[in-house]
Amino acid sequence: MGISDDAVLVRAQGWRTLAALHGMIEAQLGRALEAEHELSVVEYTVLDALSRQDGWHMRMQQLARAAALSSSATTRLVTRLEDRGLLTRILCADDRRGIYTELTPAGVALLEASTPTHDRALHEALESAAEVPELADLVEALQVRS
Repeated sequence: MGISDDAVLVRAQGWRTLAALHGMIEAQLGRALEAEHELSVVEYTVLDALSRQDGWHMRMQQLARAAALSSSATTRLVTRLEDRGLLTRILCADDRRGIYTELTPAGVALLEASTPTHDRALHEALESAAEVPELADLVEALQVRS
């Protein structure tokens, strides 16, 4: 094997490690959010992304990027959350083709109720992952330094 082959192997191993950590975290978050709030990880992600916007709304394309979803998957997700009364769609006054998505008071309330669950589950998932030798260095790298 040449140097470039080694670099490819290192990158591939790094990607597999990251994917394994992501899978562990997402599974733990999903179990906790679903059990306590009937909310999926991607639904929580959407509510959280909307809450971080000035005015609490986003264009659908921005929301798709924030949730790492395709446009069609985002539309289906927004429809489900809208049917649950957690968000609403608003036509853009400047561009009639543009549609904004915005949290409703019920969406804000659910986000506020579910954030401690999310944070606890994330902390627990990272603690568990830190116990796995193959993941420990990556978990360490993710720790926020104050």
